[in-house]
Amino acid sequence: ETLSHAGDKPAPYRSSNLPDVKLLMWVFLASDCMMFGAMIGSYLVYKGRSLVGPYPLDLFDIPLTTIISFVLLMSSFLMVLALDAIRKDNMSQYRLWMLGVIVFGGIFLGFQVFEFAHFMEAGLYQRTNLFGSSFYMLTGTHGIHVAVGVLWLIGLLIASYIRPQSSKDAVYVEIAGLYWH
Repeated sequence: ETLSHAGDKPAPYRSSNLPDVKLLMWVFLASDCMMFGAMIGSYLVYKGRSLVGPYPLDLFDIPLTTIISFVLLMSSFLMVLALDAIRKDNMSQYRLWMLGVIVFGGIFLGFQVFEFAHFMEAGLYQRTNLFGSSFYMLTGTHGIHVAVGVLWLIGLLIASYIRPQSSKDAVYVEIAGLYWH
């Protein structure tokens, strides 16, 4: 046993020197990567094997996909700014950047709903073909992941108004940021 940071209570030795919540998040993210890796692998295995359309080239709008990707990448940048702000005890900046992440996450989800509606209008459903099955499973799961992240960030933002927060709470913003990225 070693002494904790406070120096008054014994704590179990951890070779990672990470707080438990951060270590747990890394374990969860490893499982998340495996799950998404399996779904991406399935998509790649089935790519080009659909016997009936519509096919990806019939549906994908590359400029729209580029905008959606940019929005999601910018939300990650804003998450970094939010984490930096809370580490510096700048709560007004923290709240501003966190609100930005939430808004960008909402924009991403709105784009995804729009894209799903467009694809369904074009006749692509999960049961239509292999592309539809793998596409909706992968992007739908990602959409749920983003929606959970948005709800989590809303909770953190509301919490910043309910009780005083400071740099000592940065680890909780950091683990939300790990999930978000």
